[in-house]
Amino acid sequence: MRYPTLSGRGFLLPQRLSNSYDGAGQGRRAANWQVGNSGPVTSSLAGLQTLRNRSRHAVRNDPYASGVIDKLVANHIGTGIVPKSQHPDATLRAAIQTLWQDWTEESDADGQLDFYGQQALAARALFESGECLVRLRPRPLSQGLAVPLQLQLLEPELLPHDKNGQAANGNLIRQGIEFNRAGQRAAYWMYPRHPGEQLGDGSYNSPQRLAAEQILHLYEPLRPGQLRGVPHLSAVLLRLKTLDEFDDAVLFRQEVANLFAGFIRKKPQGPSYPHEGGMAPAEPDFQPMVGLEPGTMQELGPDEDVQFSDPPDAGNNYDEFMRQQLSAIAVGAGLPFEVLSGDLRELNDRILRVILNEFRRRVEQRQYAIFVQQFCRRVRHAWLDMAVLSGALVLPGYARNPRPYRRDRWVPQGWAYIHPVQDVQADQLAVRAGFASRTGVILKRGDDPETIDQEARQDQDRAAALGLRFDSDIAAAQHNPIEEQA
Repeated sequence: MRYPTLSGRGFLLPQRLSNSYDGAGQGRRAANWQVGNSGPVTSSLAGLQTLRNRSRHAVRNDPYASGVIDKLVANHIGTGIVPKSQHPDATLRAAIQTLWQDWTEESDADGQLDFYGQQALAARALFESGECLVRLRPRPLSQGLAVPLQLQLLEPELLPHDKNGQAANGNLIRQGIEFNRAGQRAAYWMYPRHPGEQLGDGSYNSPQRLAAEQILHLYEPLRPGQLRGVPHLSAVLLRLKTLDEFDDAVLFRQEVANLFAGFIRKKPQGPSYPHEGGMAPAEPDFQPMVGLEPGTMQELGPDEDVQFSDPPDAGNNYDEFMRQQLSAIAVGAGLPFEVLSGDLRELNDRILRVILNEFRRRVEQRQYAIFVQQFCRRVRHAWLDMAVLSGALVLPGYARNPRPYRRDRWVPQGWAYIHPVQDVQADQLAVRAGFASRTGVILKRGDDPETIDQEARQDQDRAAALGLRFDSDIAAAQHNPIEEQA
């Protein structure tokens, strides 16, 4: 059939246009492929709590699940993601950084961690449970804090994902989050205490409204419009469980195989003879064989032999099967197989560099898109506001325009060198060629350039006062006899 066009000529409509993608077909291979069309909110509504419970159970009991979470937290946070003020005034910049360092030791409302420990705990909650809630808790000046503000980390169960409806003010509530008419987050409806804790005080645990300015909501949105996060292990939970059961079965089979037993077979030695009360055995001196011990030499009769049991072993494909399954789990968890399993067979430093560079790119993406954007930057802004309001900092013009003071560069812990000599030489050549700056190289390592320069000056002054000279001194490096001889 021809369809008319503007030019009067026709074209043939390709047949089976709707099935141009094999994945959209309804043939034999896709006959049982039934999927839903749930939106980003509905898809996580029904099984979210089940996913959290199973993820936590796996982390508590499965070594590979626990290793995934530990390694993700260590690589994303490490010793902490640290802010470096970008204000042009060096005096104000130093004052901000000094006060920040004092406050980080007091930031935890529970009094157990510093700010960077809270970063690691928030990351663990995000990967294990799918999200983490942080409540900003202003404190009275009488407590003597460097800045009267503390952070309280909360699990996602305190924000009921099944609370939906309309608030008394007309705002829409979806998955415990209240949105105003402009579609912005206006409040969070949260339980006063964790619904999974049994306190036994008889009080009623009902959600209460908290302004959105008090709550930081950390999660990784995987679809536009997604409101709640899902555990990081969701895609591999079932595989982890199945693999753990298989491994337990193989381990039990090996235990049975180690418990081998021997059986003595005796050949008949003629007829029995009549005896009062029944038939008597042909060998009245028969003694049962005792248990075997290492080095035992047991003499058998002329008509006796020993037959051992032959239980099944683990099989020859156990190692390859486990390797393939762990590789699939590593892909689903976003970890290199070598990092997850510790298996470095047939791996050289060049292949390792390629693997780690790909992994680090994903880590850096999540560091800045989630942890810096949703957590670190918002905490820093609230901290600056409270520092100015409490008089801990005097920042001229902050109330009128706080942006110059809020410009920070967040620096994660630096990556360890894969090949220290070559990597340092590459950084040195990049700086000399103008492709990078000393500041950029130092920040890439997770250090503070100003601190490095101050320490270098102090080292040089102390060495000069003591009459010492080292290759690291600039003046000594210009007339280094070792380099001249080379």
